[in-house]
Amino acid sequence: MPVGLSPPELLLPVSGIRLATCASGIKASGNSDMVLMVAEPGTQTAAVFTKNAYCAAPVEIAKKHMQQASCSALLINSGNANAGTGRQGEADALMLCQQVASGTGLQATQVLPFSTGVISEPLPVDRMQSGIDQLIPALSENNWFPAAEAIMTTDTIAKGISTQCVIDNQTLTITGISKGSGMIHPDMATMLAFVATDAAVDPFSLQQLIQSVSDKTFNCISVDGDTSTNDAFVLMATGVADSRLLSTSHPEWQVFVEAIESVALHLAQSIIRDGEGATRFIEVKVSGGNSVDDCRKVAFTVAHSPLVKTAFFAGDPNLGRILAAIGRSKVTNLNMHEVSLYIGHLPVLERGEPSDLYDEQQATSIMAEEDVAIHIDLGMGEESARIWTTDLSYDYVKINAEYRS
Repeated sequence: MPVGLSPPELLLPVSGIRLATCASGIKASGNSDMVLMVAEPGTQTAAVFTKNAYCAAPVEIAKKHMQQASCSALLINSGNANAGTGRQGEADALMLCQQVASGTGLQATQVLPFSTGVISEPLPVDRMQSGIDQLIPALSENNWFPAAEAIMTTDTIAKGISTQCVIDNQTLTITGISKGSGMIHPDMATMLAFVATDAAVDPFSLQQLIQSVSDKTFNCISVDGDTSTNDAFVLMATGVADSRLLSTSHPEWQVFVEAIESVALHLAQSIIRDGEGATRFIEVKVSGGNSVDDCRKVAFTVAHSPLVKTAFFAGDPNLGRILAAIGRSKVTNLNMHEVSLYIGHLPVLERGEPSDLYDEQQATSIMAEEDVAIHIDLGMGEESARIWTTDLSYDYVKINAEYRS
């Protein structure tokens, strides 16, 4: 069960975006497994992709298409990653893009393909071609929630959120969906996420925005330390709202930035709350660093430690495991005599010395909660960073051992 997470109550339509879903038979469950998203002409699209060198065919095609044309459609499938499939995988993705283009009056280069699921299995092209024939006539502005369900793999719950902001006295809508539960570690990307707004946004500013937002949200989460071969974060601005063009020079740009960040943060944290087998949502804050990179290095070393993660699963305040992880984080000039550690608001270590206020019974109680915070002060400088992770449970092993069963 997800940790403190419920399905989205309402996902608002975004003017200029139409979606459709279908069950093409990729998933053995028979659940929906394809999504088509079509945008109004003139829509600006920005994206960031996985940095895994062994990236999937759809990632390669999507990156090439974004360099050649303005994006007007996304074709997404779950259940099959189309990764490790060689040149045939690329040819299959291109063929499907061409079919979407033919049915929607677009060029194939205006279609971006996305896949998620099992790696190294051929794409079931025949079934997907039949799926596309179902998708095109079913396009509607009101299909965001079905789309959130259709992109799920080991997810247990659909992830999505909508918000609105007012800029130049115009109400702008932002809606986003994401999927992800395992193989989650930030190197952009670690999941699939699709966010759209009806605002008009300068393309250069949009790409800058997606980079900064991903660094503060999707690049701050980790379930298991594995970076996926496939995934991406896409941000689309249709410009259908009757508003002034937004850019970094707009006086209310920060209002828009904060709205996009709030959507991305919810989607990113939803992935952690639905992490495979997770029973804890753990925030790791590191302050007092000489650089943000140092703080992130410590935070992820702690977050990736199987010993730390299993201690949280057990609710066992075996907190020396955290100290050991800090010590092997390879931060230059780290002085453990300056380090402080807190579980929740309970001091464990203060400037290298065991705290007189530490109480193991309180620590056990804090670690039994679903939402747990770790705060590490390095005592070196003024920089800080914050990430989110999960514990490591029996179910994580079971889910991944049986993933192809």
